[in-house]
Amino acid sequence: MKTRKLGPELEVSALGLGCMGMSEFYGRGDDVESTATIQRALDLGVTLLDTSDVYGPHTNEVLVGKAIAGRRHEVVLATKFGIMRDPADPTARGVNGSPEYVKAAAEASLTRLGVDHIDLYYQHRPDPNTPVEETIGAMAELVQEGKVRYLGLSEVTADTLRRAHATHPIAALQTEYSLWYRDVEAEILPTARELGVGFVPYSPLGRGFLTGAVSGVEDLDDDDFRRANPRFQGDNLVENQRIVELVRELAAQKSVTPAQLALAWVLGQGHDLVPIPGTKRRRYLEENLAAVDIELSAADLDQIGRAVPAAVGARYAATSSIGRAEAAAQAAQATQAAQADQKPS
Repeated sequence: MKTRKLGPELEVSALGLGCMGMSEFYGRGDDVESTATIQRALDLGVTLLDTSDVYGPHTNEVLVGKAIAGRRHEVVLATKFGIMRDPADPTARGVNGSPEYVKAAAEASLTRLGVDHIDLYYQHRPDPNTPVEETIGAMAELVQEGKVRYLGLSEVTADTLRRAHATHPIAALQTEYSLWYRDVEAEILPTARELGVGFVPYSPLGRGFLTGAVSGVEDLDDDDFRRANPRFQGDNLVENQRIVELVRELAAQKSVTPAQLALAWVLGQGHDLVPIPGTKRRRYLEENLAAVDIELSAADLDQIGRAVPAAVGARYAATSSIGRAEAAAQAAQATQAAQADQKPS
């Protein structure tokens, strides 16, 4: 397996494994097959495993911890904190980046994972009520205590990334990025590169849509969150299916699968990118990993990028708990940035 670096020091496999769907959001899970998938990933040289305390909630960390037992030395273990859930209300979401919560969340994740340190610890979403400097300050104390090795952020603005990085070096920024969602190219990805922050694209397969495996919501389990996702609805679905057909045609020209083409394109955007496609099945894992060895020329990358338009539809339903949390977080980041600009230098 080829390797890449997140930031100046953290070396990981060129492709990681997103573990979220093994426990929730993408229909029924199978812990036996999921465990086998994680272990097969390690066998094939994948080192970066990505989870979060919110997945399950909590059960995904337990699953990952059990799967890597006895193989901890082979893993760069990434988890996240910050999105809170109420077990009594599965739809409820909150965001907390207070220093007290940071430390309590880290201790809980260490226990569930069964490890003595986390390699890469992300703030999952910015807290509207806590300046990022305070959150990162508490995370930096975890580094000093040896409980965390490197720090990361997920879904933040360029300004928030700058402020966080000024407080303590940030190794990685995790944000959605794929052939059909490229908003990060305008400002966020250039800022990460300017600061030397690695970039971890999640949903590099468009939440599975770019693989061609989903033709409509009838293909999804009843509890699959994509059933309520705007990109999978009505006219949006029709338009986005045309994107899938384009990707299928381009993949056929290269004699690869649509998933492999989509991943190879993201990998081709720079050696500071480490995508984390998620899967809970070994056969899809092996298909995805083959993308690492697909060589796309600069002309190929440009042609594919020009041919494939952006997805139609919002990333999350505005009325969903995640959509509301996203909107609040983005508004808070804008407010905090404006306040910072008003302070005398």
